[in-house]
Amino acid sequence: RRGCEVGAKSAGLNSTLPHEQFPNPYVTPGLCFQFHYFAMRKLHFLLRARALVAFPGGFGTLDELFESLTLAQTGKIEHFPIVLFGSSYWSGLLAWLQDHVLAAGAIAADDLKLMTITDDPDEAAEMATRPLPVRIEEPREQTGDPERQSQ
Repeated sequence: RRGCEVGAKSAGLNSTLPHEQFPNPYVTPGLCFQFHYFAMRKLHFLLRARALVAFPGGFGTLDELFESLTLAQTGKIEHFPIVLFGSSYWSGLLAWLQDHVLAAGAIAADDLKLMTITDDPDEAAEMATRPLPVRIEEPREQTGDPERQSQ
C-alpha cells in the first residue's frame, strides 16, 4: 500500500481460487499475473523475490513461508531475507518450531535463524532491502523425519 501511495510500481502474482482470491487493489495495472496452478505461481514468485515479508495470513501464507525456508535451508535458492511481521501473530509458531520441531530433531537450531520477526514497518523494510544474498554458512539437506532416523 505504501508503495502505491508514493507512486511505486507493485507486481502481483495471483492464484485463481473459486471463493476468496482476488487481486490486491494496490497492484499496478498491467503487473497483475494470474496463475491457475499454485506450483507455477510459486516458481515465478521465488525466481523474482528479493525478500519475503510474511504478514498474518492463512494456509497460503504458511505454504509460501515454509517453501521459502526449505529452499533457503537446502541451498536450492539464493537465500533472501525472510521477515515475519507481527510478533503477536507469529510468536506461537516460532515457539512451536523451537519446542517441538527443533526438539524432535526435525530442524537444526540454525534453521530458526533463517527468519526474523518484527513489529516495526521501518525495520521490516530495512531487513527486506538488505543486499543479497544472505549468507548461509553451509546449506543443509532437510533434516527429515526423526522417527525414521531413530529406527
